[in-house]
Amino acid sequence: MSQTELLTIGYEGSSFAEFLATLKRARVDVVIDIQTSHGFSKTALSSGLADSHIEYIHLRGLGDPKPGRVAARQGRHDDFRKIFNAHLLSPSAQRDIHRGVEAAAGRKACLLCFERDHLQCHRQIVADEFTRRGGFRLKHIVVSEGLGLQTRLRGSRRHHESFVCNVG
Repeated sequence: MSQTELLTIGYEGSSFAEFLATLKRARVDVVIDIQTSHGFSKTALSSGLADSHIEYIHLRGLGDPKPGRVAARQGRHDDFRKIFNAHLLSPSAQRDIHRGVEAAAGRKACLLCFERDHLQCHRQIVADEFTRRGGFRLKHIVVSEGLGLQTRLRGSRRHHESFVCNVG
């Protein structure tokens, strides 16, 4: 029996069209948003995903609390991890981990946050927890630049590098 794949993505520095085209190319069924605050408009995000037949779930309880975001911005990554790991023990985070694992089971789900580099983002910690509880096979993807334009210009033969980064 093969494991269900769980993807993660950050949209930092990307256009919405490129972000959406990357999700379509990865054949994502459901986006699980784990942000506390949004760079993309939440309304535009949810309606753009719906128009692309991608389900949208926002699990606010898995967002990084403000002290964790501040620590990460200041480069205090050990503090950031301690703060976020403590937050994961909260009832709201535990409830949303359970909801997220259930939502991802048997479908191609993608955890969403802002930070482009998953190693500098709380989504890595959340993804590890989902994988531990749900037995997922984890992959981190990045938004492919120009992919949104290619999708709009059907028939384009422009080559793009692989957008999937396997993590050991």
